[in-house]
Amino acid sequence: MQRAFLSSSKTLLTVASNGILFPLRKHPPSILLGSSLPHHLQKQQPFHSSNNDSGNSPIGSPTIVQKLIASQSDPLLAKEIFDYASRQPNFRHSYSTYLILILKLGRSNHFSLVDDLIHRLKSDSIPITPTLFSYLIKIYGEADLPDKALKTFYTMLQFDCKPLPKHLNRILEILVVHRNYVRPAFNLFKDAHRYGVLPNTKSYNILMRAFCLNGDISIAYSLFNNMFKRDVVPDIESYRILMQALCRKSQVNGAVDLLEDMLNKGFVPDALTYTTLLNSLCRKKKLREAYKLLCRMKVKGCNPDIVHYNTVILGFCREGRAHDACKVIDDMQANGCLPNLVSYRTLVSGLCEMGMLDEANKYMEEMLSKGFSPHFAVIHALVKGFCIVGRVEEACGVLTKSLKHGDAPHTDTWMILLPVICDVDDGVKVSDVLDEILNIEIKGHTRIVDAVIGLENYLIGKIRSKSRAS
Repeated sequence: MQRAFLSSSKTLLTVASNGILFPLRKHPPSILLGSSLPHHLQKQQPFHSSNNDSGNSPIGSPTIVQKLIASQSDPLLAKEIFDYASRQPNFRHSYSTYLILILKLGRSNHFSLVDDLIHRLKSDSIPITPTLFSYLIKIYGEADLPDKALKTFYTMLQFDCKPLPKHLNRILEILVVHRNYVRPAFNLFKDAHRYGVLPNTKSYNILMRAFCLNGDISIAYSLFNNMFKRDVVPDIESYRILMQALCRKSQVNGAVDLLEDMLNKGFVPDALTYTTLLNSLCRKKKLREAYKLLCRMKVKGCNPDIVHYNTVILGFCREGRAHDACKVIDDMQANGCLPNLVSYRTLVSGLCEMGMLDEANKYMEEMLSKGFSPHFAVIHALVKGFCIVGRVEEACGVLTKSLKHGDAPHTDTWMILLPVICDVDDGVKVSDVLDEILNIEIKGHTRIVDAVIGLENYLIGKIRSKSRAS
């Protein structure tokens, strides 16, 4: 597009493709865009253009200058070219040139220069489009400048450019990120209709979420009710924002009431809405209500997924009701939702805590048959449970299955099991099981070495204690 060279130690000349020279006096030699000029261009006269569209300006058409500015990687150099062209007689920049330069300067954080160009746009009475302000709002948001984003709304009005709801919403989003700008955002929201900008559902949702996160649920509720008065239809997100806020405040009954209102108005709650409610009901130990809600979901048009089922399974197991969690596992499989690793781990741990070892063992076998790896804590809980009730053979069976599957029990698990094995009367039978365990191919990460050392120390201790006794 252009080359540059030094005509003296102080002046840089940029040459456009039509041979026009732009002297740029403020840049050092290091800013050169090219080391030399082609021979045929050196013969052309400065400030002369052969283009037919150059008009009355000695430097050529605005289109040529626009392309030259657009090609610059240095925004300050582009600004100098712009200023130099502006000083030429009979030259007037196009709106596109202003837009290109404003974006270059804004993205490089030269905001004072951006303000100057916007002022020149106004003073030159150049018609503009809302696109410019859309870009500016985006730039100010990325630069974390809420004040400038807010000011842009009123700058648009000065240009007789009516802001659209999307401009309002983007500015609101930028403002509410900052806690101390929530109120200015609210004031802008309330003033918008005076300028013919009508907030839409997204506008309300932005502010409702901001007030909920700040703990001002009453204001959020007021906004929600005003939506109906202004013929703005709330969406699923509107309801979910309030429901999540109520759940955070442990007001789960209010959240359930909102769900009923939502259903009565014909809305179909989404998966995230149900997840919020189920989690809150389980934490408030309202497990019966949580299970009923889980059963209603499919009827109301939202099939429960693995997250919903696991939430209720965890709720039951936390409260020592693992037998009810088993029913949830059965339900989910009947509804075509297969349990995952979390489902099984949670259930087996819950059953062990309740002493339902046979059920826990059954689900662990089912878990292994589906290729899932039990966490070492699950193995530990099951082995420990069997050892406590004296069912050493079953405990060894658990270890056998886990080792065959490639899962290494924790050292603590071995340290619980091995002393019990050594104290069992029926040593032959259990030793056979132990031999089976030790004959299994052990992978590198298995901690059986630690266990064997512990077993050796334990047996030595037993022998020494018997020697002393004799």
